[in-house]
Amino acid sequence: MKLGLKNNEVVIVPYDPDWKAEFEKAKTEIIQNTNLKPNQIEHIGSTSIEGIRAKPIIDILIGVDSLTALDKTFFKNIQNAGYYRLKVERPNEIVCAKFTDETFEIKTHFIHIVELEKEKWNQMLFFRDYLNTHQDVKEQYENLKESFFSTELKGIQSYTDYKEQFVQSVFEKMKSK
Repeated sequence: MKLGLKNNEVVIVPYDPDWKAEFEKAKTEIIQNTNLKPNQIEHIGSTSIEGIRAKPIIDILIGVDSLTALDKTFFKNIQNAGYYRLKVERPNEIVCAKFTDETFEIKTHFIHIVELEKEKWNQMLFFRDYLNTHQDVKEQYENLKESFFSTELKGIQSYTDYKEQFVQSVFEKMKSK
């Protein structure tokens, strides 16, 4: 299994069943280095969706009681597990990444820290679970991701924006549940 992408690189690869084991390994390392409990750490993103092509990066969701209550000790412990806080600004979310080495050129894992069982937590888990249980929607999502490469768009932000309407349409299904 080869993990990792350079900054702003967008590549999708065939599904790899080893992604689950890699997530479990990462989860264990995070638990060993923090006060987090297993129920606060979930595998998300396309690598958590059975059979779908994905960017070769493991996305990890961490739920905490309050983002504003996180202190230097928390981030030092996350760093001891190999993750560094990024300067990414997202509403109600803190992002950390793990890299292949000290050059910090290739990211292999992302941690998305959000408030436990609040809207963003629920949305991310719903998206994963919905795609894993709805083959037609999973295929639509994979086709959308692959169609990005037939556009003139480049970079991770364009890729994320390209998928946003679809992602929001799945979140809307959560409201009707």
